[in-house]
Amino acid sequence: MFPLTATLGLLSFVTPLATDMYLPAFPQMTGELHSNASGIQLTLTAFMLGMGLGQLVLGPVSDRFGRRRPLLAGAVVMIAASILCALAPSLNTLIALRFVQGFSGAAGVVIGRAVISDIAKGNAAAKLFGTLMTLTGLAPIIAPLIGGTLTESTGWRGIFLVLAGASALALLCSALFVPESLPQDRRHTGGIRATAHALRDVLGNRTYLGYALSFALAFGMLFSYIAGSAFLFQKILGLSVGHASLAFASVGVIGTIASMVGTKLVGRFSPQGLLRTGLYTMVVCSAALCAIALTGRLTLALTMVLLCLVFVGMRLVTANAGALAQAQVPHAAGSGSAVLGTLQSALSAAVAPLVGLGGEHTAVPMFLGMTLCAALALGSLLLTRCATPPTGDTTKSKRPAAHARA
Repeated sequence: MFPLTATLGLLSFVTPLATDMYLPAFPQMTGELHSNASGIQLTLTAFMLGMGLGQLVLGPVSDRFGRRRPLLAGAVVMIAASILCALAPSLNTLIALRFVQGFSGAAGVVIGRAVISDIAKGNAAAKLFGTLMTLTGLAPIIAPLIGGTLTESTGWRGIFLVLAGASALALLCSALFVPESLPQDRRHTGGIRATAHALRDVLGNRTYLGYALSFALAFGMLFSYIAGSAFLFQKILGLSVGHASLAFASVGVIGTIASMVGTKLVGRFSPQGLLRTGLYTMVVCSAALCAIALTGRLTLALTMVLLCLVFVGMRLVTANAGALAQAQVPHAAGSGSAVLGTLQSALSAAVAPLVGLGGEHTAVPMFLGMTLCAALALGSLLLTRCATPPTGDTTKSKRPAAHARA
């Protein structure tokens, strides 16, 4: 089980590497590509749009053809797209290639979640999701440190070559350690019509949508922070590239610890309770950051404390909301994972360029976006009120999809 879990973690790890590792280079890229903050943030938007569409396509594809073949194909394309990103001659070319990179990278994320749903249920699935989030949480620690070093030595293009290497490692591990987890008799047949039916069934499950929206909006909050973090630390708080990378990594350390603790708490506390705790923490601390930014009294110490608390809450949300959502649709795990990831990517893509609209010297749009996403994530739980309270294994207490439709 460990080689499989580690490989799934690596597949999920590559995606945050592709979003976090080049963040320290944003100010450098604005000059070299003759753009502004919002223009460079469009490369992040393109990646997330590709991720969203890729998950919407590849999730149902894996329900029909199995998990393994789409997973390996996605890794191959990811390698090629990363190399081409390093060679991009212009901003528009880079934006287009980032879309391809995101589409292909979606395979590891969406199929990884589907594999977990294939092999585990209930609290066991929540623990696996938590383990995956812990492994994924290492990326925000490592990525900016690598990115900051590469930015100062090889420039932003070297970052994409490192991404190509990470994708190659993911391809090798997938080929060796990820078996086919979806038996032939559980695959969907019938082509596009069957795929559309599976997606309609998933989207008609109100409880699933409530948890999925909480999951996706938590990532929307994360990407509000990611899109503006380089400018926050370097332009507003006055840190160097290296120190800004360390600050970003420190927040990631706290998030990873929160994931580890949250995984241990599953079983002692209900996933629903941990989810609500995380949401309240996100809302309160994001609102506090927004209020302080409006007064113009941001300090490094206060900002770091509140950001760390925000990420403690976010890690509790993403692990538990993802598992609770997937538990609603065990009959269509790939499609459920696809919708989960598509909502996540679409919201993340939408908020990324908006953060830059206020310019490089204000953090108000970033913290306002974080607060709005956190509040909407909390409000999304209203959709889950039709769910029966769990009694042990979460999969035993959920209504069938047909009875949970709005």
